[in-house]
Amino acid sequence: MRKQFVVIGLGRFGTSVAKTLTSLGHEVLALDKNEQAVHDIMNDVTQAVQADAREEDTLRALGVRNLDVAVVAIGDDLEANILITLMLKEMGIPYVVAKARSAQHGKVLEKIGADKIVYPEQDMGIRLANNLIRTNVMDFIELSLDFSIFEIIAPSKFVGKTIGNLNLRALYKINVVAIKKGKERIVIAPGANELIEEKDILVIVCNKKALEKLPD
Repeated sequence: MRKQFVVIGLGRFGTSVAKTLTSLGHEVLALDKNEQAVHDIMNDVTQAVQADAREEDTLRALGVRNLDVAVVAIGDDLEANILITLMLKEMGIPYVVAKARSAQHGKVLEKIGADKIVYPEQDMGIRLANNLIRTNVMDFIELSLDFSIFEIIAPSKFVGKTIGNLNLRALYKINVVAIKKGKERIVIAPGANELIEEKDILVIVCNKKALEKLPD
């Protein structure tokens, strides 16, 4: 479903979000008060405008309140970040995502009604740490403090065996929710007879302690 987004703040994070949403086929209005930042992205989004998003009249004139999702990607000005998030919620935008720099900042955003709070620096730090600890971890999504979804290259000891043979749930307390076989094929919810092959990527749900027990 095609959605309409506004991305406010065109630093590295905001620019990445805006370009990615556009590449996925959505309409994106990108805002920043920096002329160069707007100029750099104008060919990669639906519309790019130089504006001070702290001015509510400006946001209304641009039709921001009629959009589906707002992303507040401002990171260097906490006051502006909080003020804009609050204004967007009061304007009635259905879903507001706000970038936070710390847990305390996140708590403030939560209290003023942000629907989703993201911690780009923290998330990247967690991803890097996991990748450094286990070289076969390709990516992960944290579901809670205890459980995450991990993408791992199939350990050599798993190759040539089926999900049932490995008895992963009982031995390692992990659940295999998908197997990526090359770039073209993904097996969703693989059954007990699914064979694990060399270079398969396993998408698993488990806690970090269980991940540490897996063979390389």
